[in-house]
Amino acid sequence: MRMDFQDFLEIMERLRGEGGCPWDKEQTKETLKPFILEEAHELIEAIDRGNPEKIKEELGDLLFQIVFQCQIAKEKREFEVSEVIENIGKKLISRHPHVFGEEQYRTADEVILHWEEHKKREGKMRSSILEGVPKTLPSLLRAQRLQNRAARVGFDWEKIEDVLKKLDEELKEFKKALKAKKQKEIEHELGDILFMLVNLSRFVDVNPEDALRKTIGRFVTRFNFIEKHAAQNGKKLSEMTLEEMDKLWDQAKDRDEDEEKA
Repeated sequence: MRMDFQDFLEIMERLRGEGGCPWDKEQTKETLKPFILEEAHELIEAIDRGNPEKIKEELGDLLFQIVFQCQIAKEKREFEVSEVIENIGKKLISRHPHVFGEEQYRTADEVILHWEEHKKREGKMRSSILEGVPKTLPSLLRAQRLQNRAARVGFDWEKIEDVLKKLDEELKEFKKALKAKKQKEIEHELGDILFMLVNLSRFVDVNPEDALRKTIGRFVTRFNFIEKHAAQNGKKLSEMTLEEMDKLWDQAKDRDEDEEKA
């Protein structure tokens, strides 16, 4: 049975309608917020794994959340999904005059500058170039977006050596705060180090959020390797020495590197 977008909308309407699902009927825009975040993160994880079938599945789950919000808005007579589609379509056309109009932009940087100017005219950045970056973004990603905005108007270092020098300065200040045992200053200086690491990531063209997420994934995989081998030998982790766990960690790391080379 083939299904198109209209069929999907009708399914959503039935879920919320008379004789529909009790759980779906109870949901509000607010109660669904955690699910939007969860589905977005599951999609990112699927993209990281490079599994097309999983990506397709997670895109569907995220689309369901979008249509769910639209259905609730329709019931409140606020807007319908067709208006959402129309709005984004018009926005894409107006923000791409180099594609749908006569403007000519040769580089991605020129496109971004036009995009920001257009958003200012739309009233989305009324007083500061930093406005419009959601406060609910993960902190590393938000720091990167804010730094990118500032860099576009020239508030940036010229070369990576300057960034590394500043990072060294922040590390010295952190050590000084650590020695003084002043918790507030320790937190402040640690935040500065993290912020500088994000700056460093920009200069080497690495997304810090992606980098940290992948490192966390490797940590989980390698730690699971330690747990598995401990269980096979009838040991609890709490009974093992750090040296024993480090040895297994190195084995897990070597295995990961071999898989990456394969």
